[in-house]
Amino acid sequence: MPPLARLILPLFVLLLAALAWLKPLDQLAETHAEAGLKRAVASFAAARALNAVISVVQGTEITGGVVVGVKLAPGQVLDPVNDLVEQFSTLMLAASIAFGAQLLLMQIGAGWLMAGAVSLAAVAWAGYALRGPPPAWLSRVLVALLLVRFIVPVAALTSEYAFQTFMAEEYQVHQRGIEQAADAFGALPAAEEAAKARWWELRERIDELKASAERIVDHTIRIAVVFLLQTLVLPFVVMWAMLQAARLLLSPTGQRA
Repeated sequence: MPPLARLILPLFVLLLAALAWLKPLDQLAETHAEAGLKRAVASFAAARALNAVISVVQGTEITGGVVVGVKLAPGQVLDPVNDLVEQFSTLMLAASIAFGAQLLLMQIGAGWLMAGAVSLAAVAWAGYALRGPPPAWLSRVLVALLLVRFIVPVAALTSEYAFQTFMAEEYQVHQRGIEQAADAFGALPAAEEAAKARWWELRERIDELKASAERIVDHTIRIAVVFLLQTLVLPFVVMWAMLQAARLLLSPTGQRA
């Protein structure tokens, strides 16, 4: 190992040990995870409110009778949408739990016990590295401890960065769409008003309900994709990449490099 690299690598490892105590990554990652948790809870609350409104509208059956009696049965139109909204609310609950689990894991990983274990391994590894190649078992222990300590904060920061860069605007648009969806059902006439309506006016109401239902489907699917990417796909990709990097470092080729 070149003399400069023999000095730089131990210093870098000791810097990582210092980061385990100072927690700059953890504080930033926890802030972002809490923001994600608030978004998931807001989407869950909006979905439950929309589900309640749809359930009320579903239970309405209105007959308009001028010349021809026509029944307006929103339940037939909205039943599939209501099922989708219920599934969406369950997904948002799962996303909230995922963000909560991230926060809990980061708090556990940032504890003094883990920081002390990382520091002991880092000091021992640096001491060996200044004299010669460290033992392979010590390198494995150090890499494993660093992964346990930093893998969750790094995954949380990466997923939040991807959200802010690529998905934030889309989320805001469709979240507002869900929150405002209940207003579309407020246009449904009361029973006594509908009884005076002409049959083609009730048909127009049905068409409006169908259009609103299509918009709700679009909003829920797009928000579901955002949360699946942020809480499942991106963290999994980041963790997989870090594990592969650790495996490469611990390979004979990586240790020689």
